[in-house]
Amino acid sequence: MLEAFSLSDKGCVRTNNEDYCFIDAERGLYVLADGMGGAKAGEHASRIAVETVAETVRLSPQRDSQVLIRAAEEANRRVLEAAHNDASLEGMGTTLVAALEVDEELAIASVGDSRAYMLDDRGLHVITDDQTWVNEVGRPLGLDEESLRHHPMRHVLTMAIGASAPLTINHYRVPMANGNLVLICSDGLHGVLEAPRMEQILNDGRNGGSLEESCRNLIEAAKQAGGPDNVTVVLIRKIG
Repeated sequence: MLEAFSLSDKGCVRTNNEDYCFIDAERGLYVLADGMGGAKAGEHASRIAVETVAETVRLSPQRDSQVLIRAAEEANRRVLEAAHNDASLEGMGTTLVAALEVDEELAIASVGDSRAYMLDDRGLHVITDDQTWVNEVGRPLGLDEESLRHHPMRHVLTMAIGASAPLTINHYRVPMANGNLVLICSDGLHGVLEAPRMEQILNDGRNGGSLEESCRNLIEAAKQAGGPDNVTVVLIRKIG
């Protein structure tokens, strides 16, 4: 059995929240998107993407990583279509991370730089691969991490829902043993807090704390560190 909780905050700088997340405990579906675009277009993109994934999974007889891939492709099609039909939404896009419970595992699909992490006996480690200039160009070129943190291309995505067709979708399968905790988050969290700080907060919550409390503590830590972006957290834990 899995339990989950999600929380989103606009942060300390942004005037609106372009992140969007959704939990469907009955179907074991957990989705997060971080929108981008002028005016409020990012809000439209993230909502369209998440709602499309939820609808596609609900209507599908399958429960595997392939349904998540098809859902992401359909989300991409609908975001592109919405931008084509409304000039005010031109250029909008969104990241996406979707996780679906399949037997004793989570199937995960991701586009962009929102992330999924696993906290287990080995500690906190990232599951997903960022589709960013930093990860796909900067690191292979041998640039050190300090240079990458300040590089002018550090925020550039190489893939996003609504940016292009066809879409490159990363997908993964991870086991969910008792006590394992999956964190899904936008870059408003992982771009502000280092992994050891996130791990510390999550471990504090494992000692009798609730998922809601851990979500709130993660977001508060990001805001105390400046909260330059919207920050959204989804926590999923195996119990029983």
